[in-house]
Amino acid sequence: MASKTVKVGSTVGLHARPATIIADAAGEFDDEIILILVGGDEDDETDAASSLMIMAMGAEFGDEVTVESENAAAVDKIAALIEQNLDEE
Repeated sequence: MASKTVKVGSTVGLHARPATIIADAAGEFDDEIILILVGGDEDDETDAASSLMIMAMGAEFGDEVTVESENAAAVDKIAALIEQNLDEE
């Protein structure tokens, strides 16, 4: 399984706009993509294709999030989005 840990780059954290952008990108892949908030409950895995689950994760600016999937390209794409400030137009 591919895995990458990155810091949240969006200034408001992974709320509505960033969560939707990430979920839409995750939906482009057939593989399951999981997000885990570092320092949170290790058993609390979030489906990257669900904007509601991403928002519920409660990741704030600067928090670390681990992205996991069998698809390394999916991990790279989602991790890169999480690192960006997706609040900017």
